[in-house]
Amino acid sequence: MNEVPGKKDRWWIVIPAALVVIVVNVIVHILYMVVYSYFIDPGKGEAFYQEHAQASAPYSSMIAGIPLMFLAGYLVGGRFSKRNSVKAAVLVWLVYFLIDLAVIIGVGALTQIAVLFVISSAIKLAAAYLGGLYA
Repeated sequence: MNEVPGKKDRWWIVIPAALVVIVVNVIVHILYMVVYSYFIDPGKGEAFYQEHAQASAPYSSMIAGIPLMFLAGYLVGGRFSKRNSVKAAVLVWLVYFLIDLAVIIGVGALTQIAVLFVISSAIKLAAAYLGGLYA
């Protein structure tokens, strides 16, 4: 085994890591909407932008979520022993997935975006796995 002396696996860190990914992903979408509403398609009504925000959120989550989940997997995985780095990275994804699923079900949007949710979740799982692998 190539354990680092004194390096402990702190499993609790996956929860705040997943929460940070969620928060940053939401911030990225908010920034996208600011740019969209002021520079790309300005002058529309509030309802137009709210509709666009709902329609673009799954795509924004996928696009921003790939590097965010890779980075989270890499950073969290790097804090773990090599044999547990991928497990920790995937656990970050699992916590993220469960929170994301609960929110989507809570707002009643699962049936509308089920396919996008599955694709997004699979892509983020792959990103987290690779992040943990390269950690």
